[in-house]
Amino acid sequence: MQKMLGEILVASGAISEEQLREALAHQRNRDLRIGEALIELGHATEETVARALARKHGLKYVDLGKGKIAQAILELVPAEMAADIRLVPLMEREGRLLVAIDDPMKTFALDNLRFVVNRELEAVLTTKGGLSQALSTYYGVEGESSTRRAVSAASTSASSTADEGEDAPIIRLVTQMIEDALDRRASDIHIEPFGDRVRVRFRVDGMLRTVVDHPAHLKGPLISRLKIMANMDIAEKRKPQDGRIAARAKGKDIDIRASILPSNHGESMVMRLLDKSSALLRLTDLGMRDDEYRWFKSVIQRPNGIFLVTGPTGSGKTTTLYAALAELNRADVKIITAEDPVEYNLPGINQVQVRHQVGLDFARILRAMLRQAPNIILVGEIRDRETAEIAIQAALTGHLVFSTLHTNDAPSAITRLADMGVKPFLVAASVQAILAQRLVRTLCPKCREAYQPSAAEIAAIGLQPEQLGGRPIYRPKGCPACGGSGYRGRKGIYEHLEMSPALREMTFRGEPSSRLRAFAVDSGGMTTLLADGGRKVMDGVTTIDEILRVTTSH
Repeated sequence: MQKMLGEILVASGAISEEQLREALAHQRNRDLRIGEALIELGHATEETVARALARKHGLKYVDLGKGKIAQAILELVPAEMAADIRLVPLMEREGRLLVAIDDPMKTFALDNLRFVVNRELEAVLTTKGGLSQALSTYYGVEGESSTRRAVSAASTSASSTADEGEDAPIIRLVTQMIEDALDRRASDIHIEPFGDRVRVRFRVDGMLRTVVDHPAHLKGPLISRLKIMANMDIAEKRKPQDGRIAARAKGKDIDIRASILPSNHGESMVMRLLDKSSALLRLTDLGMRDDEYRWFKSVIQRPNGIFLVTGPTGSGKTTTLYAALAELNRADVKIITAEDPVEYNLPGINQVQVRHQVGLDFARILRAMLRQAPNIILVGEIRDRETAEIAIQAALTGHLVFSTLHTNDAPSAITRLADMGVKPFLVAASVQAILAQRLVRTLCPKCREAYQPSAAEIAAIGLQPEQLGGRPIYRPKGCPACGGSGYRGRKGIYEHLEMSPALREMTFRGEPSSRLRAFAVDSGGMTTLLADGGRKVMDGVTTIDEILRVTTSH
């Protein structure tokens, strides 16, 4: 697990634990980063913090006060771009242009510069003061004020000009933000207003990362532009709103689900990015091992019954079910789905959008579905007793029903249905199998490093040292390819439970989930999330810390 900046500084002896606690208290009500708080209190210098940040993000540190930059190198980057991004080019090395930045999160902004200089870039970290001095010395500009002027121009244009079209700075800013998110493989964009800034964060591989802080006066123009794109009421600022944006960026058609929530400092917006041009994942792409894939494929090819996928929000349940439907989609099979919302269009499948405002909920759609004579039904989520009972009746009358539940493990899905008020004998008769899943970040193949884990680490994921069989265990390091995180991409870990006659009898008697779980594990009928995670650690796919992060409830 990547260390926090404060932990790195304490471990290196740069600050004491008492100074770290003081800085944490100092930053709490001042909206500062921990490094800024330490500098403000005099506990650390800019250089000390910058060196620690470089180590944290897998970057090199450079002191811009030493040496002189060649004029030919400076001419590669226009002064305006250097000031806007806040960077200084240093030298060319092995066909790559080395550039100094003062914030490791600014690496996303280098994509535009690559096109300008027509070279691959490598970022190194320096201090804010050193970078400001270098910008003044070499380009004769103040980087920070230039950035504010550029953003101010976007704000002025958005608020006073209505006919500039795609050339308006605020429109270019929004377009660039979406393109940057796609370049960084982000699934969400979070725009959050605070008293003195507007923070933009991307969710990459399930983890939020701050990418830029805009001045507070940009809040209105930015949110207004996005509300117009999402067909929201631009004048309504007191109520939550939802909308969709159809955009095209990087040559791709992007469907964006947008949500507005009024907060203390203004409207906060979250946008979920759905790449319509990308192919849906196949079952073999989900991270299942061969034995898991064979089990999954045998279950979804049964003629009837209920197959449930469980896990928290963002654990990939919908992706798994879409992959299953894509596998079963044939000309002789009729498939109907009820979804809230319809995330991807599946060719050849009848998809129905839940619309609560007109009374079109899951239960009502399910009733209508059964009159359409489908072979396979997908219900986006079982949320109440009525929906559960209709789904069960469909399963008992010859339909194959897929759905999701929000539970922590597979056995809990059985007791959750009973908690909703469904009679135990109906659950026992209809449920065929349950798949619980989580998404874990996968190690960056370019920078992962082997190490010798302690016996306690190995035991924490349910393994014994002799089970490793000499295979290396890896941990994250961090490099430019993975943004310094040490991880790139995600795969699933799975817990599959198939209903045996004994489990059906226990369900019929209303046994608690703890006993169902214990029996399933002892009888060999269930592979747990932790066990599957352990196998993926041994395969070099992910880390012990990552498995423990997503399975701590077990």
